[in-house]
Amino acid sequence: MYEFHGDKRYYFKMTKQVTVKHILPYLQLHWNFPAGMQVLEIGCGEAGVLQAFTDLGYTCTGIELEESRLEYAREYMHAELASGKVQFLNKDIYDVNPEVDLGSKFDLIILKDVIEHIPQQEKFMPQLQRFLNPGGVIFFAFPPWMMPYGGHQQVLPGKIASKLPYYHLLPGKLYPLMLKMLGVNASGIGTMEEIRSTGISIERFERIVKASGFVVSHRQFYLFNPIYEFKFGIKPRLQLGLISRIPWVRNFVTMGMYYIVGSKNH
Repeated sequence: MYEFHGDKRYYFKMTKQVTVKHILPYLQLHWNFPAGMQVLEIGCGEAGVLQAFTDLGYTCTGIELEESRLEYAREYMHAELASGKVQFLNKDIYDVNPEVDLGSKFDLIILKDVIEHIPQQEKFMPQLQRFLNPGGVIFFAFPPWMMPYGGHQQVLPGKIASKLPYYHLLPGKLYPLMLKMLGVNASGIGTMEEIRSTGISIERFERIVKASGFVVSHRQFYLFNPIYEFKFGIKPRLQLGLISRIPWVRNFVTMGMYYIVGSKNH
């Protein structure tokens, strides 16, 4: 496991940095921010992403299933909470009524490194229509499942288990067997199996987007994910255009995807 995964304050600052340096410029280049923009992040964690938006004067809301992570968010953003710039909700997204529970719908919805952890993405994605204002968009960032570390093995203890690429693609029971051989305990194996069950490819993501009544207005393929700059000191690099146009193959060598998605009806 890399140290930053256990340091909540550092992780908060890191997610804010990647938002300021990469996510905000990407969004501003391909979409015009409306005046008085309302921002929702689903799976906000410690809310480093949202602080980048509150710093610009936007009103933000974070929804997070893990109350323990919201405790850190409230600590790190106590000033924004006190001034009404941000609110947090610990609730299952399926049980949220945006007007009643949150007070509004939203111009921008953010799912950063979240969609690949959500079960039944085909059921989840259409739910986002309920939260989106006319003309609003959704920003997705995620690693394709088949990329070298798409199994999130970097969170595991042990140098080999956390750094060995591609072994999450082993089929059936070979994967948990490999994890056991690398010294991962039963709890860790269960977590990795859960991640495997929700991993998503570029092609499957785009099929779900289309089936859910959305359209992709822009997408960006990264050979090196922008957050690697802050995690590992590796500068972001866009994927080669030729590789990004080859279905299936691109999943194995693309370490991050950025998407802007909007409703077909607007």
